[in-house]
Amino acid sequence: MIRVTATWSTNGHPLLKTPHVDQLAKESVRLENFYVSPSCSPTRAALLTGMHEFRNGVTHTQVPREQLWKGATTLPELLSTAGYRNGIVGKWHLSNQAGYTPTDRGFDWFSKNAGGPREHFDPMMVRNKKGKKEGEKVSGYREDIYFNDAMDFITETKDQPWFLYLSTYSPHDPLDAPEEFVAPFRGKVTDKQAKYLGMVANLDYNIGRLMAFLKEKGLDENTIVILMSDNGQTWGLDVYNANMRGCKATAWHGGTRTFSYWRWTGHWPAHQVDNLSAHLDVLPTLCAVAGVKIPKKLQLELEGFSLLPVLKAKKSIAWHDDRLLFQHVARWPSGMAADHKYAMAGVRQGSYLLVRSRACDNPKCKDSEGHQCNTLRGVAAGGKGANYTKENAQFHWGVTPPGHWALFDVKKDPGCQNDLAESESKRASTMAAAYDAWWDQIYPVMVERGGDAELVSKSSKQPAE
Repeated sequence: MIRVTATWSTNGHPLLKTPHVDQLAKESVRLENFYVSPSCSPTRAALLTGMHEFRNGVTHTQVPREQLWKGATTLPELLSTAGYRNGIVGKWHLSNQAGYTPTDRGFDWFSKNAGGPREHFDPMMVRNKKGKKEGEKVSGYREDIYFNDAMDFITETKDQPWFLYLSTYSPHDPLDAPEEFVAPFRGKVTDKQAKYLGMVANLDYNIGRLMAFLKEKGLDENTIVILMSDNGQTWGLDVYNANMRGCKATAWHGGTRTFSYWRWTGHWPAHQVDNLSAHLDVLPTLCAVAGVKIPKKLQLELEGFSLLPVLKAKKSIAWHDDRLLFQHVARWPSGMAADHKYAMAGVRQGSYLLVRSRACDNPKCKDSEGHQCNTLRGVAAGGKGANYTKENAQFHWGVTPPGHWALFDVKKDPGCQNDLAESESKRASTMAAAYDAWWDQIYPVMVERGGDAELVSKSSKQPAE
């Protein structure tokens, strides 16, 4: 899982050259109407369980609301029943506390750096709990080491079937990369943007290394490769965002729409898929491929579908065309979930987005720091700058009118400029009613599973994510 949206040259980026990802895209099934959650921990929870993050209690990126509900069954736990060895390299972000670590949730093998996103060069690596605080210091750039470890895991596994979850920090901030990758962008964009793009260029280099390794080892035609992101654009937002409105942690189109490339040489013909799909579909799809039977009790909580029909098809087919995806930025102050029902929420169906992008009305929320409501209040007051953008907050963090759902056809209007709520009032009201029903059903589950719990204050002693 890579942290980039609309930032490959195959998507039209004016500065980046990403030949290895471009080649992967050409050889893959390209899901062009694919969505994730608005931020990282919720996406990871949904991807690994096939359940909406609210059903897992993951509504934030801080403890305890980043902790994956202990009753959840994960993808590696299911794959292990079919004899798979499961590995994770890089970012976890579903809590490092006892009972919540990767090896507590089905992974047999893991590798990460102790300093998280703040440690770019010569990191302290921790692998399979063998290291304590000091771990093992390894020379080089963090993402290069991640890909080295990924190849080591594959080599070590030998003839046993395996699942590898390679989850990079790049291009998460703070930003940095080897100068050879940053230099081509210096003078063309700001220093921060140059480092961001350099981190993406480095990812392309490493993806090329991994693909060459699979081919060299004779694994190319027996390995499914999936490339996707965990949320919308961040520090490259003002450089290029493929005309999409919104970024990470917003309810707008660009907050959750991402690339999704699925490659299985000799099995899935390369083609484009426009059916509405999501990270929720990863678990049921890979279970279907592996021949894993999902328990009936778990099936009742899954909100994803197997993508096999569209992956195997050579042309457009009907596939869950009436599907609805419900999205919410969450990150509300603890104890205020009910007040944020309509704050930063969205519903998707087909190519349509029904959206509310507005701060809540609870005055107590104004006294809380570090959440999106305050950002939207600043935008509503006329502010031009916000997270990830210096001057375009009115566009990417735009505020919808009070008490109003806005409706957009994002295929025709990725910038969400033409509100169709009046001209297509029946569609808008139907989608809004579906959202109300969904919220009423999932709200008590979310609260019960920790989604509105009191956040633990961050400290220097907390592990970095």
